[in-house]
Amino acid sequence: MNTRYSRQILFHPIGKSGQEKLLNSRVLLVGCGALGAAHAETLTRAGVGKLRVVDRDFVEFSNLQRQTLYKEQDALNRLPKAIACQNRLAEINSEIQVEPIVADVNRSNIEDLIKDCDLVIDGTDNFSVRYLLNEACVKYSKIWIYGAAVSSYGTTMTILPNQTPCLHCIFEEMPSAGSAPTCDTAGVIMPIITSISAIQTTEALKILTENFEQLHKSLIQIDVWQNDWRKIKLSKPNEDCETCGKRNFELLEGNSQEFFTTLCGRDAVQISAPKPTKIDLKNLADKLNHLGEIKQNEYLVRFSVDNFEVTVFQDARAIIKGTDDLTTARTIYAKYIGT
Repeated sequence: MNTRYSRQILFHPIGKSGQEKLLNSRVLLVGCGALGAAHAETLTRAGVGKLRVVDRDFVEFSNLQRQTLYKEQDALNRLPKAIACQNRLAEINSEIQVEPIVADVNRSNIEDLIKDCDLVIDGTDNFSVRYLLNEACVKYSKIWIYGAAVSSYGTTMTILPNQTPCLHCIFEEMPSAGSAPTCDTAGVIMPIITSISAIQTTEALKILTENFEQLHKSLIQIDVWQNDWRKIKLSKPNEDCETCGKRNFELLEGNSQEFFTTLCGRDAVQISAPKPTKIDLKNLADKLNHLGEIKQNEYLVRFSVDNFEVTVFQDARAIIKGTDDLTTARTIYAKYIGT
């Protein structure tokens, strides 16, 4: 073992044996945006031997303020984030194997993505994927680390199936479309990204080196602007939880899903919410005000972004005009409607 990891090996809880465990580990990073990029760099420098990085998006200039792996040239080239991530990580640590996957994480591929991984880390930007990820990890008893950050607020929780509450235990209902803030509606500052990622990746190092007794075993909530830090101790899993208690995997098995339809001849995609809901159109229009002209009536909100015209209806259905690509449309939906 070379001197690259010498300072980390000197840290007694890891040591030489822990470093060897890291080098022999495989981690799945779901999303390599702000949180995911921070996770990827930290774990690469720490010597996690294999990283599988999955992301459906490409690099944009608005990412560069907080997504630390990427450069202006990546944005100019509109390079897929997973590929740009791999390129940068190879410059940081050529000993690490990085498997970039440019894909939308959904029920058709999630089981294959997690099956041979020792740990799954959340770096995604929407709740639909997180609830799907939760179901898959519970089903296959895979440890995963939830994390989210928007504005100056962030939260994280480490989920050990059958030992701790799962995501569904804590958040019984997925937020309705348009109700939760996103980075594209509420903004985000870099310090909350680094704070949440630091906790998530520290937990990852504990798990991969088998220091399970040191896990924080809580739901951590931080607001770096308001100087607020809360640590809510987790109880036992909820026996009545639909996911980990009753093992009802609705998202994974397709009983409940988002619906995507390419509108023939219109260069447009229609997306419906994963469950019946009703959007507060005025509130949505107010959150999108920074994008420029917002057209609104009692039935819909319409706005334009990046050469796409987006029409959102009261039932959370949206039509994204200017593309027939489902992944592109879903990315826009997640950013601005927020599910």
